Amino acid sequence: MSITVNGIDELKKLAGTDLGASEWIEVTQERINTFADATGDHQWIHVDPERAKEGPFGAPIAHGYLTLSLFIPLFTELLDVEGVSTKVNYGLNKVRFPSPVKVGSKIRLVGKLASVEDVPGGVQITVDGTIEIEGGAKPAAVLQSLSRFYA
Repeated sequence: MSITVNGIDELKKLAGTDLGASEWIEVTQERINTFADATGDHQWIHVDPERAKEGPFGAPIAHGYLTLSLFIPLFTELLDVEGVSTKVNYGLNKVRFPSPVKVGSKIRLVGKLASVEDVPGGVQITVDGTIEIEGGAKPAAVLQSLSRFYA
C-alpha cells in the first residue's frame, strides 16, 4: 500500500513514519541471468544452477547488488511523492547482506522514512530499509538509502 504525498511540505510531515511493506516479488533465475549480463558478473554461484547445487548455498543465489537494485522498484510501492520536479538517488550510508537470496525466493521491502532534511532546492530523505526473504530467519539486505526531491 503506497503513501502518496503532494510536494515537499507534505513529505516533511512524514519524517519518522513507518512506510509499511511492499508486495513480495520472486527472484527468478532469469532475473539473475539478466543482471549478470548487465554487469558482467557471471560467477557460477549466480548463473550455473547445476554447479550451485553443490556450492555453499545449495542453489544459485542472487547477486547482492541485484537485491540492492530492487530497492527502488520496491520503494516506489511504499511512497509516491508528487508535485516535485526531480527525484534522484543520492547514495547509501550503509548496506549489509545478512542472508543470500536463493533463486525462487520472494523478497519485499519494509521501510521507514527516518528523516527529511533541507538541501538547496529541495529535501534529502533518509530511508531505513530491510529487504526480507519470505520465510527467512534473516533479511537479505539492511540498508540506509538517501534520495533527493527537488521543488
